[in-house]
Amino acid sequence: MEIRQLEYFQAICEELHFTRAADKLGITQPTLSYQIKQLEEELEVPLFHRIGKKIALTEAGFILLNHSRNIFRSIDGAREEISELHHMERGTLTIGTLIGEINDLVSGLLVDFHNKYPGISIKLLALEDVVDPLLQDELDFAVTIFPVDDDRFCKVSLYEEEFYFVAHSSSPLNGKSIVTIEEAMREPIIMFPKTHRCRQLIDAVCSMHGVAWEPVIETSAIKSILSLVQSGAGASILSKTLLELYPGQDMIMIPISNPSLRREVGIAYLKDRYIGKATGAFMKQLTSRFDGIETL
Repeated sequence: MEIRQLEYFQAICEELHFTRAADKLGITQPTLSYQIKQLEEELEVPLFHRIGKKIALTEAGFILLNHSRNIFRSIDGAREEISELHHMERGTLTIGTLIGEINDLVSGLLVDFHNKYPGISIKLLALEDVVDPLLQDELDFAVTIFPVDDDRFCKVSLYEEEFYFVAHSSSPLNGKSIVTIEEAMREPIIMFPKTHRCRQLIDAVCSMHGVAWEPVIETSAIKSILSLVQSGAGASILSKTLLELYPGQDMIMIPISNPSLRREVGIAYLKDRYIGKATGAFMKQLTSRFDGIETL
């Protein structure tokens, strides 16, 4: 059974005349008769009573007519919904980000996006790892730290940035233009837990340079870290993004050298995944946010 055959069938039901239905459809009457015969043979029942030049629906014909109307209503509904999706009047968008300032950065763009496209339902998920959710097709895309070492992903770089030693202005390191990782780690450090990617980067660099350290306080709350630093309870090592999102008073920021701590942040998504209109629009908004901006 083909959609075209149902269109022909409905035209005959409306006209109750094969020739007029054929003229309405723009086909020949023999072509129309053949298609209806094919349909009746497939269903193994007649759809019309043929009494002389008049026709009338059989009981089977009435059943098929009701179902065909439902089918075409569903098709029209699908076309309308797809059109709304294309014009971003409806749809869903699920974004994954790493827990921390990257999540806060992305969430800061949601208000403008929602105001522009109020019909789009948005989910922003803060995750410790975005790779598995991407592979399980649970996310449209993710904003994460590179490298994501998997050739199944496409990657779009957003920015590269440094980490800074951050402390209260009363710190003995105040006034230095740079600090080494060894100097930084001699201070009482307030840091994210080991599941946080920022912490993993710092741990890896310290391990490579033989620097042993333990934080005096661990917390996943960004504002808690900043409040503790501002109170003089300890120092921290934080990204430029975080410090720009949450500027504070009475704090010093000093670049770290030997080695410098840097990271690259970008968008990752599955290579074979269809990029919908909403996904593409939010990606464009993200890339525009950093176009031409020197973040190091």
